[in-house]
Amino acid sequence: MRNWISLQADFGDLQYRRNVYVFALKMSFLAVILSGFIIALTMPSLDLLGLLPVTLAHAIGFSAIFSWLIGGTVSGMLSLFAGFAMRDLALSRAEFEKLSRTDTLSGLLNRRAFTEALDNVDSNASLVIFDVDRFKAINDRFGHGCGDAVIIAVSAMLTSAFDEMAVVARLGGEEFGVIVSGEPLEARMERIEGVRARIASGAIKAEGHEIRITVSGGVADLVTGRHKQAVYASADRALYLAKALGRNRVVHEREGLHHAWHGLVDNGVDGEKRGPESDNVMQAYGI
Repeated sequence: MRNWISLQADFGDLQYRRNVYVFALKMSFLAVILSGFIIALTMPSLDLLGLLPVTLAHAIGFSAIFSWLIGGTVSGMLSLFAGFAMRDLALSRAEFEKLSRTDTLSGLLNRRAFTEALDNVDSNASLVIFDVDRFKAINDRFGHGCGDAVIIAVSAMLTSAFDEMAVVARLGGEEFGVIVSGEPLEARMERIEGVRARIASGAIKAEGHEIRITVSGGVADLVTGRHKQAVYASADRALYLAKALGRNRVVHEREGLHHAWHGLVDNGVDGEKRGPESDNVMQAYGI
């Protein structure tokens, strides 16, 4: 009973019309109860003073009827108006919160929401940073409309490739972030590699063009006690290395030193003489 007549109005609950009516009914019920207490306290005193024009029983009965008809009705109507006003406020608040956490072009979470999600993950997960290869060339050749179509298509493929336990976001520009959790590392890497291969195997149709794209990815593991900024930085270095090694590939942070040493120090990028790009990769890995 105490829970039913509680005045606590949660904005999330008032998003539903039914809850607004329940809220108004509660307020009406409470107004009648309050009127009953006032009647019980005042009527006997008025009767002792001889101020009642009728008997005490009749006075209490008439007061109770008027409290239901007038007090309950007026309180219910006012509460109904207030409830719908709070409902509109709750919906506006929810919409604002959604917009503040959503990337408008892709419909994915934005960097702010992704960072919050990353802070809430402790272990048994991997952070992946995907980047569309040579995205500027796509914009320059086909136009920004096709570039937007590529972003939307990649967003859809990432969303469909990962289950509800994963967090997918657009971090900005052509860069995407994914938190993959709930699987052994080998299974996570297999899924991430499968996404890369799927994107590379098809073409995106936009404005009469068939645009073939690839993505590169950097992966770092989330483990208990490891600072999230360190995880992000490690995934970013792995992505940088994937780009330097020829793009269209996924590099895990544990592979970074091996690739940086054997793939870049000895032969340079893609078997060519080592240049400034490989020197930058080596510097990033402390070689």
